[in-house]
Amino acid sequence: MDPSARELSSLAVLPVPPDGAPTARRRKPWRDKFRVAFRGLKLGIRGHSSFFVHFFFAALVLVTAVVLRCELWQWCVLLGCIGLVLTAELFNSALETLFRGLDEETRARVWPCLDIAAGAVLMASLASAIIGCLIFVERLAKMLHFE
Repeated sequence: MDPSARELSSLAVLPVPPDGAPTARRRKPWRDKFRVAFRGLKLGIRGHSSFFVHFFFAALVLVTAVVLRCELWQWCVLLGCIGLVLTAELFNSALETLFRGLDEETRARVWPCLDIAAGAVLMASLASAIIGCLIFVERLAKMLHFE
């Protein structure tokens, strides 16, 4: 066996506790997985003021969709755009949290990752805004009989 294959096979071995008995990996119940995920949402949203702006615009989009009587497929696209922006912002929050835990020397090397993450949020927001405007302009034109 070549050295690289030996290294890979050693990584796959589960750790053995001090008493020598092998450990079996216990699967987490779904309830615990959801609890962890909801805690992640809370931690990602709390303390990040940009979520206030996203939630405000999400509410504005939902009210506008009701007023303009959007069709089902338009609702799906709008909700997908809202989900895209919030997900991008959660990833950005995760990277910011990770960055704050780094030592100063590492921070000095990897700070551009924060700008890239912020750029991803901006890109998702701009794409969602364009999609929303296209949907709302089409609905408004239909309501005003400008077709």
